Amino acid sequence: MSAGAADGGFEEFARAGQQRLYRTAYLLCGDAETARDLTQTTLAKLYQHWRRAGAADHPHAYAKKVLTRTFLAERRRGLRDLLALTRTGGMRPAPAADHADLRVTLLAALAELPPRARAMVVLRYWDDQSVASVAALLRCSEATVKSQCSRSLARLRVRLGDTGLATTGS
Repeated sequence: MSAGAADGGFEEFARAGQQRLYRTAYLLCGDAETARDLTQTTLAKLYQHWRRAGAADHPHAYAKKVLTRTFLAERRRGLRDLLALTRTGGMRPAPAADHADLRVTLLAALAELPPRARAMVVLRYWDDQSVASVAALLRCSEATVKSQCSRSLARLRVRLGDTGLATTGS
């Protein structure tokens, strides 16, 4: 396969899947600018390894795996930096503000979850992925996904109170 043909396949994939990746990125990080950066970083990584990604049975699932792992890696790096700052007397994280709008409130509540738990909730309930696929994506057991999602949903319910959040049967 020539480089031009590989690039063409990537360009077609990127055009078709960019918006889906952005929505997932936005739910993961809760910030439009960061979500755009995360989406672009994911697409850049996919481009570098397009032969492998393009040959996958489900390229979008491959892309979502890259997106999620990139998000988690960046959060770990950011947490290390934040811990280093607070140990040296630097800035402290600001408390989340109360919001009237349910969507903004839900995003704020999601932001309070640890990155891995947040990724599990977003993948499981927003992207409607199975427990098995989330476990495979995040390299953990299905029991871990079930327990983390259960705890995270309980935390979200407490945080959101009576804002009209529908409960799930999972």
